[in-house]
Amino acid sequence: MAIQQVGVIGAGTMGNGIAHVFARSGFNVVLCDVEQRFLDRGLSTIAKNLDREVAKSKITADVRTSTLGRITAVVDRAKLADSDLVIEAATEKFEIKSEIFRDLDRIMKPEVILASNTSSISITKIAALTKRADKVIGMHFFNPVPVMKLVEVIRGLATSQATFDTVRDLALKLEKTPVEVNDAPGFVSNRVLMPLLNEAMYTVMEGVATAQAVDEVFKLGMAHPMGPLTLADFIGLDVCLDIMRVLQDGLGDPKYRPCPLLIKMVDAGWLGRKSGRGFYTYP
Repeated sequence: MAIQQVGVIGAGTMGNGIAHVFARSGFNVVLCDVEQRFLDRGLSTIAKNLDREVAKSKITADVRTSTLGRITAVVDRAKLADSDLVIEAATEKFEIKSEIFRDLDRIMKPEVILASNTSSISITKIAALTKRADKVIGMHFFNPVPVMKLVEVIRGLATSQATFDTVRDLALKLEKTPVEVNDAPGFVSNRVLMPLLNEAMYTVMEGVATAQAVDEVFKLGMAHPMGPLTLADFIGLDVCLDIMRVLQDGLGDPKYRPCPLLIKMVDAGWLGRKSGRGFYTYP
């Protein structure tokens, strides 16, 4: 089935970025969230990011205008029904994704592929909630979506080759680089990255070094563009905690135990850049 219209559930950081790249690549996009204010914020972010691309001569003003014109914002999930593919980009909690996928399975035509932008949760487990497990797949974009080239394309146990091929080819049309990954907690990216960030948090908690010192070690010694604690703040400390808990539960190894400092900071509402305070403070 040719993909012409794409539904995106969630207008937050990842969802609006996904909507941006699909619309910029010529697809019609239906962007859905639970409240109009979330949609308004997401559309504003897309407009600002397109303005930045115009300023850098990456796109023309006409492309900016046509991109925004391809995005329709809705709060009624039923309005996704004419989409050829739906990508879920909601909060990284299984219970939230469960409700969405059950509802999408009911709303969407049987041939429609349902994809999740989950960064750690089992595609197999999500697919089992539907009557189309062969058409459920992971399509894990990276932040900022308009800039980052990688898309982890994650096969669930039942994902068909046809579904995989369609999503891989779609990623290429977005000028992304798809990398095939099999279903496992955290996939590749977060199974390797999150324990690194978690261990960096332990070094701060144990007084080995300050957050600034830890980040300098990685920037200057390992040529990382940003240190692990700056990156954790950028991702969101609540997201980091959710992923560490998925790894701990899914793999059953104590080495994935979330750092107590991370838990305490999330409990305090210190979520990183988006809340104005994490390992650093933000205006």
